[in-house]
Amino acid sequence: MESEEKWRRAHAKACARSSSVTSSDWSQDFNADFHHQFSAPQRNHLSNGLKYLSERYDPAEPTLEESRVLLQPNNLFHDFTKSPVPEIRRRAAFIKQHAYCPHSDHQRSRMPVTDEDPEARKSVESAVPPAHVDFECPDCGIPVYCSEEHWADDYENHLQICDTLRQINEDDHDLRSGRFFREFEYPGMQIEEMMINMENWDTLLYTREFEAIDDERSLRQTTKLMTYPVTIASVIHELSPYDIKKKGRLTTEGLRSLSALRYTLHPPRTGAGMDIKGLRPNPPPVRIFVLGARAESSLPREVWVQLAYMFHRVSFHLVFIGPESMMNRDSEFPLPERTPENPFGAVVEDRFSHQMKISTYVEYFHTLHKAGHFAPYDPYFDCFMLFHPGLGHPASSAEWEETLPMLLETKLPIICTGYTEWDMKRDIDWVTKKVGGEMDILLEPGENRFRSLRWDLNDMDPQDISASNWGVWAFRGKRYEAQVKDEEK
Repeated sequence: MESEEKWRRAHAKACARSSSVTSSDWSQDFNADFHHQFSAPQRNHLSNGLKYLSERYDPAEPTLEESRVLLQPNNLFHDFTKSPVPEIRRRAAFIKQHAYCPHSDHQRSRMPVTDEDPEARKSVESAVPPAHVDFECPDCGIPVYCSEEHWADDYENHLQICDTLRQINEDDHDLRSGRFFREFEYPGMQIEEMMINMENWDTLLYTREFEAIDDERSLRQTTKLMTYPVTIASVIHELSPYDIKKKGRLTTEGLRSLSALRYTLHPPRTGAGMDIKGLRPNPPPVRIFVLGARAESSLPREVWVQLAYMFHRVSFHLVFIGPESMMNRDSEFPLPERTPENPFGAVVEDRFSHQMKISTYVEYFHTLHKAGHFAPYDPYFDCFMLFHPGLGHPASSAEWEETLPMLLETKLPIICTGYTEWDMKRDIDWVTKKVGGEMDILLEPGENRFRSLRWDLNDMDPQDISASNWGVWAFRGKRYEAQVKDEEK
């Protein structure tokens, strides 16, 4: 108590003289009084106390993780044109250059594709020509109308998508905020006795022992990537949520095709071990042909390995095929030379996991099929996967004209997804029109339980909102089996 009283008197004396002396004089006088009033042990004790208080209450230096954060979680909403992220500002400029105002006063800029298309509300005889968007809605921050007057006049229609557009805005800024994404840390292989639950995203992530995700935005970010491998697994796995029960969507033909595939995907124990007596022959890998591959071919490989972790004692060979299959993979250019050993210049990756191999072909499937490059096909080991193929889209349907009959010829399961319900229906109508009764539906079309929870924006038309793998369905070439009748006696 006595030492504290001396400290107060010395501090008060120094403060009283601080107004008439410089900082250097004040420091010298204070240090002199400090050394005169207290002994060496007392000075050491008080110095340690001051150091403790300064460390406890003074603001600490930001950590490396905090210093690289561009946007905080409570500061993710910004107008696209005024965004602190240069990439988003460039995106806003692209939208303003290519997207048209959806107000009904304008003339049509294209033919409407559905009755709900904003272009359907426009009149052909309108005197106002089409105009590019320029005004950003203050609630969603995305350029949606050519002027504030048209935005205010059509505000009731804009309200239907405004909240979703704002969510897209914040998710895009969050992805570029510079924060550490703990949701992108993926679990490894788990023991076989721990069964996974494919009822929905929550049960799957929990039973696969993902890091707990309590934030909806973090869940949207992780499902944006995980929807690709999990969509495949949700159809071919023996614990698939799609079955032949009422409203289970799986047809009897689908059960026949998938049962053959599941027989290989879930083999019985063979007694294999690490010693000589435990040597067993390994079956060939299950081949999944991803046709029309685009962005999914550039997913981080630890995302695709999650597919292999859902199956035990089996390996996979993913084959990405399509002219855009090397999209966003500029670091891997130039492509390998076409040699007799590699006639189609495939990019082969086989060192990132002992359970999976990935091959990429910048080529059309019908070219590879005609050359017999993948023959023979086996319904126990092979299937096709088409992510948003655009089978019925006017801009891409011509590219599938030659491929579709060859797909049906293999008699393998063909799993397809769509961005929206209408996009999926358009693909089904096109396939039905082209092949008629030469196909069997394996999985009735409907919403994908493992679609991406994050919405995406079409930069060419901000009114067009979609989700990756929103819907899923499957079909196969019709099989004709001979039936032997007993001869009449």
